[in-house]
Amino acid sequence: MTDTTRPVTERSRPAGETTAQHGPKPGVHAPEIRGRTTIADTVAEKIAGMATREVPGIHNLGSGMARTIGGVRERMPGGQPSVTRGVHVEVGEHEAAVDLDVIVDYGFPITDVAADVRTSVIAAVEGMTGLDVVEVNVAVDDIDIPGDEDEGEDTEHRVE
Repeated sequence: MTDTTRPVTERSRPAGETTAQHGPKPGVHAPEIRGRTTIADTVAEKIAGMATREVPGIHNLGSGMARTIGGVRERMPGGQPSVTRGVHVEVGEHEAAVDLDVIVDYGFPITDVAADVRTSVIAAVEGMTGLDVVEVNVAVDDIDIPGDEDEGEDTEHRVE
């Protein structure tokens, strides 16, 4: 007795019939060219701000005045910390440029922190938006020294 079973194969199709796995139907364009996607500057700013805050050695973002105003806003009822404070991104059709104002924790090598920020921001923005990040400028405005009061942050106004 011989075994007449054969391996299961794809069913026979008439000549010229294709399946979806062989590409789009003739005359139908691929989904990625059926419209336009635009990304607002604020979207890229939020991504860059979150990526920057994740880097060890980053204490805060924003220049002195921006931190002062942001601190007041955060203390108001319903106020939340701004993810985009200290972050400015210009988005073009295919590229983005990022400017950051940061405060570094004392003891961290500033050049290493800045390099880590660039790596983190580029990976996050390019990965989430598909834009090419052409530059990430990091301005270190201050360092945070443990035990010192931050200017404009967490200070109480006293009336004597």
